Amino acid sequence: MTVEISLKVNGKPVAASVAPRTLLVDFLRRELQLTGTHVGCDTSQCGACVVHFNGRSAKSCSMLAVQADGGEITTVEGLANDGQLHPMQEAFREHHGLQCGFCTPGMLMSALDLVRRHPDPDEATVRHWLEGNICRCTGYQNIVTSIRAGARAMARTSS
Repeated sequence: MTVEISLKVNGKPVAASVAPRTLLVDFLRRELQLTGTHVGCDTSQCGACVVHFNGRSAKSCSMLAVQADGGEITTVEGLANDGQLHPMQEAFREHHGLQCGFCTPGMLMSALDLVRRHPDPDEATVRHWLEGNICRCTGYQNIVTSIRAGARAMARTSS
């Protein structure tokens, strides 16, 4: 049995037939070939699978594709614009907010939701917000620095 769904992914309409138990992360990776969204733990603990669902961060490994029906999904692939990195992506590059890069897509998506809610987060706020995102390579300092720099860059571009 399959279910028909339609949604927007990175601003583009998508219609598909999916098994009712298909996880959103699997739909994005397998059906749409958007492999920037990672599967890290299969238990919604690590945050590597974070996407935006209707403008808010969501762990796509704990959401069914059918739950996204009618909604809007943004993945890390949807951040850059005409080959120009999003200010948050640029901040991660500039401030060495990544090492192996596995957690980076989820970190970026979580960071953007944080900055949408708290445009000028202090270090404690950033660290608290990232409690659902695990990085095995860093001590998080460069990630925190990157997020704060990205927030400042976003504030400058929206002014």
